[in-house]
Amino acid sequence: MHRKGGCACGAIRFETDAAPMATGACHCTDCQKLTGGGPNYVALMPKGTVKLTQGEPSLYRRKADSGDTVKRAFCAACGTHLWGMPAHAPFMTVKVGAFDDSAQLGPVMHIYTASAPAWHAIPDTMPSFPQMPPMGTKLG
Repeated sequence: MHRKGGCACGAIRFETDAAPMATGACHCTDCQKLTGGGPNYVALMPKGTVKLTQGEPSLYRRKADSGDTVKRAFCAACGTHLWGMPAHAPFMTVKVGAFDDSAQLGPVMHIYTASAPAWHAIPDTMPSFPQMPPMGTKLG
């Protein structure tokens, strides 16, 4: 499925033909800061499948729980967060809100729930993990 997306001001645009590997809501404290307090909804896209078609994002680098560096892409003009790039993961985490059409990108899991404040809604009907899911976890 062909999807397009970009930042709020239109300075950065991207597209992909790949299907997400999974979708999820992250409740880690870094994501809460990025979103202003709520969980961060992301689509895990295979690395190399998201292509920039306009502009160049700025990058913020931070050490992840794994000890590896994660790069987070954002628009320097409007501040929209676009995606994260964990150093050794086979995926990148594209913010669901950065896609032009996110209707089919609802979460299938919740991660880092141990960091979630009590007011974050985490459905009992969906897999949830206190931190990252174990490698090889089948979802959906």
